Amino acid sequence: MKIFRYKQAIVALCCLVSMVSCSDMLDTDSDMVEFAEDNTLSTPQDTLYSVMGIIRQMQVIADRTVLLGEVRADLMTTTDKATTAVKQMAAFDFNEENPYNRISDYYAVINNCNYYLANADTNFVRLGKKIFEKEYAAVKTYRAWTYLQLAKVYGQVPLVTEPVLTEMQAEQEMNKTRSDITAICNYFINDLQRYVDTEIPQYGEVGSFNSKFFFIPVRVLLGEMCLWAGRYQEAATYFSQYLNKKNAPVITRTSGVRWSVTNGDFINGAVSDGFTGGISSGTISEQIAAIPMETSEFYGMKSLLADVFESTENNFAYFQITPSAAMRELSASQDYVLLSQTSDTQKDTIRAPKEGLWDALLNGDLRLYASYRKLTVNRNETSSYSSDVQYIQKLPEKFVSIYRVQEVYLLFAEALCRAGYPESAFCILKYGLRAKNIERYVSAKERERVGSLIDFDDETFPESVTQGIHSRGCGNAECDKLYCLPEPAEELASYEDTVQFRIPLVEEMIIEEKALEQAFEGKRYYDLMRIALRRGDNSFLAAPIAKRNGTRDEALYNLLMDNKNWYLPLK
Repeated sequence: MKIFRYKQAIVALCCLVSMVSCSDMLDTDSDMVEFAEDNTLSTPQDTLYSVMGIIRQMQVIADRTVLLGEVRADLMTTTDKATTAVKQMAAFDFNEENPYNRISDYYAVINNCNYYLANADTNFVRLGKKIFEKEYAAVKTYRAWTYLQLAKVYGQVPLVTEPVLTEMQAEQEMNKTRSDITAICNYFINDLQRYVDTEIPQYGEVGSFNSKFFFIPVRVLLGEMCLWAGRYQEAATYFSQYLNKKNAPVITRTSGVRWSVTNGDFINGAVSDGFTGGISSGTISEQIAAIPMETSEFYGMKSLLADVFESTENNFAYFQITPSAAMRELSASQDYVLLSQTSDTQKDTIRAPKEGLWDALLNGDLRLYASYRKLTVNRNETSSYSSDVQYIQKLPEKFVSIYRVQEVYLLFAEALCRAGYPESAFCILKYGLRAKNIERYVSAKERERVGSLIDFDDETFPESVTQGIHSRGCGNAECDKLYCLPEPAEELASYEDTVQFRIPLVEEMIIEEKALEQAFEGKRYYDLMRIALRRGDNSFLAAPIAKRNGTRDEALYNLLMDNKNWYLPLK
């Protein structure tokens, strides 16, 4: 189904193209642009077409955002059927021309945004309201989000905030000092703050897709940018305000993958998994913001992630990447705990066994089992199709996720932890934020310090719709006595010493939970990068990636111990 049925957007497009010298990076020629005679966006129709044109440009970088964040990390590994481009990506080898190294596509989005922001008639008023205010804020978030992706991928990039329409302008922009991710984030934090309460545009259904998901909540983007910039208290504040917004709270719900057993018999038990609605991370129901994609290339930009991750008609069932040994080991290392009713008045906790299960993926956390299937099918000897078939239930063809609910809760946990509130962060993992849990599991000292950041009342966040994120794959995690807040072996000199002891340990639990919850979604590489940069410890990224296949690849480890090799080259 075609998502975008609109006239050619009246926007200016300046492409940054990957060529051999910086002076050639900006290319102001484009046959994708139809210029308005007065270069002014002054009608609601103009601004609608322009916003849709920007979303269409974002479609171009959507798949790449996922691939660069997943293939380079530790949770997946390439197969012998992977393309040269994908193998190069996994090996951090971009010396040769690689189709995924096209900085021009990011700047196409950015320059469309810059043109819109420079030319939209923000003083246009109808019935006492500024007509373009919502779109203006939305375009600001598109530009900031694209710059964040650009900085993650390339490290240091030109910060271009005005539309570039001539070669002279292009040369001037390329002579600027390049900005790193901290500078990029600080710039756009200041740029976006005034729009935190601006409502999103309302376009209704567009191609059977609810257009509310087209737009990125300002507070969520600000929260992530503050995390990258090391502004943790602000990050926690933005996430808290978003999740606990009056009249629009964001609840975790209690979806998950569950064992269904009788008398503790796991061996013959059943599992309610993602295929039967247990987890919906690959559906729109858990999404906060997403890039809509076409369902057919006939209509425009279709997501081709499935051709890399899964067995499809296009690849003759030969998938290019598959869950790594590291992913399987991480999942199996978890404990599934079930709260069992032993009598009318008593309950007990039982642990799922580690051996004898009817599928090896049922060992530990069940989220891998819910999202991944590999089958062997009978093929004719002359068949051109692979007999090994793989499916990953996180790749909807209609959209590519930008943010979803569980991700924002985990980002909130990360912010709380680094802001000095590790007990509150751990509460998100194990129990879920609601007043009764907070009062019981967060100490009075921390509650006093953290203040309103965790004012999640029981009426808005009742038990029926609230759970710890770890319970999504590990059962009744709230009852697991082995999954607990880190404690020092001996009493430390002060409360603050205990807080500082806990922060890195809880942070590692959060990043592990993000791997379990968001595997295959394109977030893992950047999670490792953010923590490595924060700690000034390159091994935090290098070690797990080098060991993705079970044993450490010393050459890859040594390569990644130099953080210059974390980024794609600017050609």
